Amino acid sequence: MSKLHSRGRRGHALVEAAFVLVPLVALILAIADFGFATFLRATMQHAVREGTRYGVTFQLKPGKCHDDSIKDVVSEQAMGFLAGTTNRERIKVRYYDPDTFAELTTSSANSPGNILEVSIEGFDYVWMGPLLRSAVPLSISVRSSDRLEGLGGAMTRPCK
Repeated sequence: MSKLHSRGRRGHALVEAAFVLVPLVALILAIADFGFATFLRATMQHAVREGTRYGVTFQLKPGKCHDDSIKDVVSEQAMGFLAGTTNRERIKVRYYDPDTFAELTTSSANSPGNILEVSIEGFDYVWMGPLLRSAVPLSISVRSSDRLEGLGGAMTRPCK
């Protein structure tokens, strides 16, 4: 009788372990999932900040215009998350008039004194554990802006 009784206790221990481990593992995965989403947003914010810093000084990548050079810097700083043409299209470079805040679209929009805004819009992060939450991805949008510096000496305004 005692043998039968001890076998039943082992079975109870297994069931109790499952009751404890399943929620514990789910909690650990949820923390990792939210942590990665936070890391991804911080990485994207860093990338647009670096793009803005690069752009306001009118630096250029060899053979590229101003906007393409800025997009290259943002893509490089995003740790590979913006690799590919689809994600590169999410990088936006806009210029604004500092007095009216109206968006400028002319070829001279990147003139000194105007405001440069670099953004990543609509980057979707698909949750690792979609069963724990809705299957709707988290849409990440970040932006950074600064005023374009003056051009020094013989420097000319680069192509937009």
